[in-house]
Amino acid sequence: MIRPPLAGRSGLPAVPGPEAAPGPGAVPGPGAMPGLPGLPEVVSRTGQFPRLRYMGSKYRLIPHLARAFTELGGAAALDAFSGSGVVSYLLKTCGYQVTANDFLTFPAIIARASVVNQAVTLSAGDIATICGPPADDRDFIGRTFGGIYFTDADLQFLDSAWSHIDRMEGHKQALAISALVLSAARRQPRGVFTVTGLRYDDGRRDLRLPLRDHFAERAAEYNRVIFDSGQRCAATSCDVFDLPRAGYDVVYLDPPYAPPRDDNCYIKRYTPFSYKHTVTAALRRAIRQFADSALVLSYSSNAVPDAATIEGLLREVKRDVEVRAVDHTYAFGTHQAARRRTAREYLFIAR
Repeated sequence: MIRPPLAGRSGLPAVPGPEAAPGPGAVPGPGAMPGLPGLPEVVSRTGQFPRLRYMGSKYRLIPHLARAFTELGGAAALDAFSGSGVVSYLLKTCGYQVTANDFLTFPAIIARASVVNQAVTLSAGDIATICGPPADDRDFIGRTFGGIYFTDADLQFLDSAWSHIDRMEGHKQALAISALVLSAARRQPRGVFTVTGLRYDDGRRDLRLPLRDHFAERAAEYNRVIFDSGQRCAATSCDVFDLPRAGYDVVYLDPPYAPPRDDNCYIKRYTPFSYKHTVTAALRRAIRQFADSALVLSYSSNAVPDAATIEGLLREVKRDVEVRAVDHTYAFGTHQAARRRTAREYLFIAR
């Protein structure tokens, strides 16, 4: 049975912006462990996580996910489709030993920088070096991508920055790559690389700020969210079906959504979750793979299969299945006039 939409329900703190204070929050559920931050603090800290405009990102659902994770409790958690990294970071903030996984490489790097990393930051000297003169004469980016996404000056900076980052190691390198990825995404009109040429400019600061300045700001954003949770975390990059079946108290599944008609999913060629004719079998396989863990699964009403089908798949392996519906608005574009579509995001909680 689906609960009413949570948008208007009290007791869930909103995700604050970088300068916002946490609002009133609910008391953590019985699964919350003594000594860990309460729900408002968890939501507030996660709200500081750098926002990568990633298709399907869960920033706006953080209060609802935080509530579910604190209710479930446990020690070890898997984020099987980590994407932007914000849910993995939420799980870390909740006190879990987190394994963040994504079959794409850059989400694993973001998780390594912000979830696995407990103490390392980029110093002012590191940032100045990356933003300074190049370490060598590499020019692959400038030669290959001229006139497509960025100005010549931005392309030169990317080559120069990489000449330094390429020489870094460990968490510092992961932080630098994460900041560079976020800089490039912020510099793009829609936050993803679907608009070419330099014709698009609606006056937003992000579109006019040079990548060099973006990088210094984004590096500072990542520095601010580094903390020691006291729990060992890991980041992997592999197919979800290659992950171990056991060892997690909680598994969070946020697979790519299969659209009923739309055909512009940028990873469609690589995953069975993005095709209407294969998504149900893929969901069943993933659910069965982690049947020994408590499961939290996100899915949209704009996608197939529908909520009743997914609930049925979960009930094949779990007796207790709760479905929470959250009103959600998807924006197509990053500016004020961007086209928006209202949908429901379903949170399936299976114990």
